[in-house]
Amino acid sequence: MCLVVRDRGCWVILYGRTPHNCRMRISARADYAVRAVLELAVRQDDGPVKAETVAAVQGIPHKFLEGILGDLRRGGIVDSRRGGGGGYRLAREATAITVADIIRAVDGPIVSVRGERPTGLAYTGSAQPLLPLWIALRANVRRILEGVTVADIAADALPEPVRQLAAEPAAWENP
Repeated sequence: MCLVVRDRGCWVILYGRTPHNCRMRISARADYAVRAVLELAVRQDDGPVKAETVAAVQGIPHKFLEGILGDLRRGGIVDSRRGGGGGYRLAREATAITVADIIRAVDGPIVSVRGERPTGLAYTGSAQPLLPLWIALRANVRRILEGVTVADIAADALPEPVRQLAAEPAAWENP
């Protein structure tokens, strides 16, 4: 069972009953990136949006946002235009951008163990069953994050499996 909670400004996915050693954190950088892309999506018809506008509306430190937008641009999530009418806009349709795409653009791999991708790990002896556990964890997290698009969030229409998970009372509890 997983629980999704907000802890010190980060969304945290907790697995099992021991959060002190089983946390997967969504960084402030990833949270800000998703919020910035969402803001661009809902303003897509208005033309390019200035970083200052996104920062002000979403409560994101402007300098921090500039770095995030650079990563999103390099990741093919947003385009930028310079000049008086310049700003940022989505590089592709909101239906084609997943939350996983955004997180990967700013933070790299979604799930890592000691900074390594689970497929690069090897365990011996009694620890051998850990590898399939980490792979399953990664698959589960990817299933959620790759299954939600920016358009889904902008329309307040999260996919049914996500809504079902979030509707579980335990999902809102801090064990």
